[in-house]
Amino acid sequence: MKTIQEVKAEMTRRGETAADWARKHGVSAELVRGVLRGSLKGRIGEAHKIAVLLGVKDGVIVEDNGREYGFKEGVIVEDEGRERA
Repeated sequence: MKTIQEVKAEMTRRGETAADWARKHGVSAELVRGVLRGSLKGRIGEAHKIAVLLGVKDGVIVEDNGREYGFKEGVIVEDEGRERA
């Protein structure tokens, strides 16, 4: 997992704002900013999805079509535990 500070530093290196990242991932910019500020812990819902995609939380995202993926120990984990780098 990454720290919030590491994620912010990566975004700065890329010249990417929270709004840019949110558009790229189809999520709310306001929620991304909340996760990056630490005011949202990413426990449930879209904040959970954002925290997992940012890499600050191990977890699984379940899409409406049943596809599951997540981030665990620095690796993206997809359907039924298959891992990809």
